[in-house]
Amino acid sequence: MTQQDNMPTFKCVLVGDGGTGKTTFVKRHTTGEFDRKYIATLGVEVHPLVFHTDRGAILFNIWDTAGQEKYGGLRDGYYVQAQCAILMFDTTSRITYANIPNWHRDLVRVCQNIPIVLCGNKVDVKDRKVKAKNIVFHRKKNLQYYDISAKSNYNFEKPFLWLARKLVGDPNLPFTAMPVLLPPEVKMDNDWQQQVEKELQEAQETALPDDDGDL
Repeated sequence: MTQQDNMPTFKCVLVGDGGTGKTTFVKRHTTGEFDRKYIATLGVEVHPLVFHTDRGAILFNIWDTAGQEKYGGLRDGYYVQAQCAILMFDTTSRITYANIPNWHRDLVRVCQNIPIVLCGNKVDVKDRKVKAKNIVFHRKKNLQYYDISAKSNYNFEKPFLWLARKLVGDPNLPFTAMPVLLPPEVKMDNDWQQQVEKELQEAQETALPDDDGDL
């Protein structure tokens, strides 16, 4: 791809338990699927995702573990030189949220001071086990948080826009075109979406608990 030559390019690692929907998420963006590369030595797939901003296109090379995390953590080579990260858990599975501090610790041990977004995936599923009010890790560690639903494309672009703004150093940077995504596999129920957004808003306005009992 010659277009990458003069395009700002960032290595973004996608981290979290297996089964949380990381691969589904990254495969929603059609171009990334077309040009992905496999790094056999690390067992990693790299998906190049292009986003268009008013400062021109930027490219995220999204590193996906391709299931390597089943073998207990990821090798440092996965994290080395990452410029940003997306931490993902599954809102229908408490253990995947409980493990986020471990993933975060591994990540920041290798990459200090990179922008990190925490994403709770599968919010289209109404049997939600990890409620907005229980999601406090990002507030303690100063990360950004988004509810997402990979299968319905809900909030797909939000983590990337936040990261782009941090990396470019422009808090008002807009995307000038939405990324081309595969059609949704599921439809996010409108009433449910409003409820999810209301609960998240209320949670953000609530004082943090003093204890770490919820982690």
